[in-house]
Parts: sequence; structure tokens; C-alpha cells
Amino acid sequence: MVELLAPAGNMDKLKTAFYFGADACYFAGTKFGLRAYAGNFTDENLKESVEYAHSLNKKAYVTVNIIAHNADFDGMAEYLKYLYQIGVDAVIVADVGIIELIKKVCPKLEIHVSTQANITNKYAAKFFCDLGVKRLVLARELSVKEIKEIRDFIPADVELEAFVHGAMCISYSGRCLLSNYMANRDSNKGACVQACRWEYTIHEKSRNNEEYPIYEDNRGTYILNSKDLNMIEYLQELIDAGVTSFKIEGRMKSVYYVATVVNAYRRAIDNLQKHKQDSALTLELNKASHRNYTTGFYFGSSDKECLSSSTPVQTHEFMAVVLSENKNGQVLIEQRNRFKVGDTLEVLSPNKTFNKTIAVESLKDENGADVLDALQVQQKLYLKTNLKLMPGDILRKKIV
Repeated sequence: MVELLAPAGNMDKLKTAFYFGADACYFAGTKFGLRAYAGNFTDENLKESVEYAHSLNKKAYVTVNIIAHNADFDGMAEYLKYLYQIGVDAVIVADVGIIELIKKVCPKLEIHVSTQANITNKYAAKFFCDLGVKRLVLARELSVKEIKEIRDFIPADVELEAFVHGAMCISYSGRCLLSNYMANRDSNKGACVQACRWEYTIHEKSRNNEEYPIYEDNRGTYILNSKDLNMIEYLQELIDAGVTSFKIEGRMKSVYYVATVVNAYRRAIDNLQKHKQDSALTLELNKASHRNYTTGFYFGSSDKECLSSSTPVQTHEFMAVVLSENKNGQVLIEQRNRFKVGDTLEVLSPNKTFNKTIAVESLKDENGADVLDALQVQQKLYLKTNLKLMPGDILRKKIV
């Protein structure tokens, strides 16, 4: 049984990911993780999140994947003990020093080796296996063929996890120093400024430092930008290679992004088990913010992480979230972006209402007054519809 692993930058995103079909979520506390600006979870939030995941019979993984310096170990042992105490299913770790510390202070705490550890060969994979880790999150520079070779070389009880969707760092498996030099923010401690997304020019040394832009489009050039990874059409190839956990990138992404991508991959995985295919799921991923897509390194040199515009695009926009079940022909919703009576909304749901449409005929506020234009931020409204919507469903509108 393959696992669908989703990002959770905060509690709202975690609940969204589970509602739309994730089997597990990965997230960070307020320290020792690689997304310092994702919102993240206090110690109390961590406990609540783990308990919530377990109440759904799902799993919670916490990132402790900084590339640590000596001072970073202050307080880490106590933090690791706390994670074990609250029942975290595994910690995601890149640094062998942290792995050694875990084995010393929490020997029963399950360890997943982060992609930051840059596992690109079967011998490195075997090294980590010999340390007693449970799962390897493979470097994204590997081909499907190389993954299969690693799978055949390591013990059968060690799992393989691979990224299937989302933004990719231009540097080697995320080990980048550009942010450090440009903005004094350490990308290997979770504070990346994403300097690779900026526009750059070159200059010729003897010409008084005159700058020459290299135009890629009318917005400038993006010499360090990668396309976004998208493997939804090739999940079977990864399964055949021995991957047992499909990882979605995006702890900094929106709730709408998490809902859209998790829903699409959940359906694609379920279709594989039923020996079905749905080409519409490929188009579904265009409805959330993304750059041009690539299959990265999985199939060799045919589709590397080529340069892409820094500006993401999407075909649909998040209009409202459903707060209640349908009752007397209407549902309570909460506005997220402006829409009006006369618009057509599309349903994003893990249920049978997925991609059904609603012609907005009537909107009322909580006092029963008619609303023609939903422009108040997070206003609660009653929407007329006969569709059986559920709390957590999302309503979106086509914008291009």
C-alpha cells in the first residue's frame, strides 16, 4: 500500500490535507526544521496535531532536518524526547550527528532520512540502513532506474520515499548557500529567501561592470529557476521501482494548493489500485498555483528541471470554503475571494461532488439579508444549492 504524504505548514493545512485524502503529513516545530516561515507548530500544536492524525488512523512526521552546527544542539535532546513522548510517528532528519543523538536519547523514535542527506547511490543508502533508520527520502536527482537499484540493494524493511509534486530547489537536493550570501538567511536552517527566484544579469569584466540582461520573456530572465515537479502520470513507474511513499512539496503553499494537489494524487493512486486512469487529473493540477511542469531527473536527460519563469500561474481561484452540510437547499460558506450572484462555482471535494458546478442564484448573510456581491473578507454566507456538500469542501471559480 503506497502512502500519500502531504505538507502541513499549519494546523489548517494539516486538516485540509487529511480531509482531501493524505495518509500522513509532515510538519515542523518552531525550531530545527527547514521551513522557518511556514507558520509551524508550537509544542502544544505538535501534540494536538499528532493526536488529530492518530484519531483519523493517519500518521504525523516532524522535520528535524536542519544542517546543524554545534550551537544547534542546545536543547535538541529535550525536544526529541518531547516528540517521542507525544507519539510522533517519525522524525525526518538530514544530519548524522542528530541521528546519533536520537539513537542515544530516544532509541525507539523512528527515523526517516531527509532528502537533504543527498542519498544518490545504493552504498550511501545502505550506510543509513545500517544505522537503523526506517525510511530513506531519496535525493531528487535520481532516475527511476537508480531508485530500483537502491531498492534491490537495501533491506526490504527499509522504506523509500520520493517527491512527486511541487517546487524544486535549483541546488543539489536543497543544499543551497545563495540565500546566505544574498540575504544572510540560512537556507539550511529553514530561512531561505528564495534568491533563486530573483532576476539576474551578467556583466563582462573589462566593460566597467555594465550589466547585460539575458531576456527569457518580457519579465526578465530567471537563470536559477526550476520548473515544478509533476509525476501524476507516472506513479506506477515509481511504485515498480520500489517507492512506497509519494511526497508532495509545499509547507509554504496555500490551503487551496494543498487541497487541490492532495485530492488529485489521492484519486490517481486510488485509480491505480482499481486499474483505472483519469487524464482529467493532469488538468486538475493546473487549477492551483504552479510553474511549468517537469518530471525532473526521473527519466534521465529528456526532461530535466529546465529554467522557468518565476511567476506562477493557475486556472482557478479559491472563492469559499464550506462550513456546513446542505440543509433545506442551502449551505453555510465562508468567503475567501470576491464572487457574485450570476457566477459559476466549481466544487473541489474528496466526495462525489468533485468538479460539479453551482450557478450562484442566491446568497444571504447570517441575518437573512440578500447579498449580490460577496466582497467582505471571510464573510459567512448561505448559498443556495441542491448539491450534497460537506464541511471542508472548497468552492472555486475559473479565472482563465
